[in-house]
Amino acid sequence: MALVNLPRADRSPSADAAAGAAAQPEAAQPEAVAAPGVPGRRGRGWGSLGPVGLVLAGGVSVQFGGALAVSLMPRAGALGVVTLRLVVAAVVLLVICRPSLRGHSRADWGTVVAFGVTMAAMNGLFYQSVARIPLGPAVTLEVLGPLALSVLASRRAINFVWAGLALAGVFLLGGGGFSSLDPVGVAFALSAGAMWAAYIIFSARTGRRFPQADGLALAMAVAAVVFLPLGLVESGPRLLDPATIALGAAVAVLSSVLPYTLELLALRRLPASTFAIMMSLEPAVAAVAGFLVLSQTLTLAESLAIGLVIAASMGAVRTQVGRGKAQSPG
Repeated sequence: MALVNLPRADRSPSADAAAGAAAQPEAAQPEAVAAPGVPGRRGRGWGSLGPVGLVLAGGVSVQFGGALAVSLMPRAGALGVVTLRLVVAAVVLLVICRPSLRGHSRADWGTVVAFGVTMAAMNGLFYQSVARIPLGPAVTLEVLGPLALSVLASRRAINFVWAGLALAGVFLLGGGGFSSLDPVGVAFALSAGAMWAAYIIFSARTGRRFPQADGLALAMAVAAVVFLPLGLVESGPRLLDPATIALGAAVAVLSSVLPYTLELLALRRLPASTFAIMMSLEPAVAAVAGFLVLSQTLTLAESLAIGLVIAASMGAVRTQVGRGKAQSPG
């Protein structure tokens, strides 16, 4: 659901399309989501291994990019890392998409500005969280935002079972009271999850108003402009260090540009339901990245907690997809 991200700006519009599909209770679920301007094609047999591999590669790229960002924080600060990431991603997307600035209504611009501000808040809150708590638990808590959106959008009782399972996971993750995790970091992660849910909503609205990925590129530029003063205040001249710029660019490519491209290619053939379920595995990928890159270990209870949240996410996605198929005529 989508349940991860991409670009956060880790989330891609492709990921949000899958998340948005899972959160729509009244409409039938599409069997596949196509990249803009490309006819959808269903994956068949061994051919589906290609897009599945692309999605997995995108998820690994996102989370290892996040781990690299954490390692960069002592050099540039959390706000500085977010600034570098947003600025580089904005430049890359603007160059690739070359969005038109003409022909858009005031409502169009209002939507894209709201999308950009939400994106900036989501990134800032998430990076403040991973500066204080391990990457795996942070992503797990953040995933609760899209999960809550899916549950609230549905009127089926079964989704409250998934919500209860997720809450049980959160209870375990906090050791019964979050005594093992920095409460400020937990609050930042939960707030980032709320912004992620808002991000999904504004991403869908932006996609309806702008062609291709133009809206995303413009929103990323808005996010970069909004966040730039915060990064300058916290990090100042450190943002001009060549090594810091290079590492920040690597974070932007790993966490935004590369996964966006991979997911866009994958969703030409991969059903949205399969994509969303695979995205639900992201907390586990984040935990592995945190262990390998940052030497962050998890207790047995924390690992079980992540598993419960992943199971809740998958269950919510499958419930929505099953309902959509049941409502689909013929």
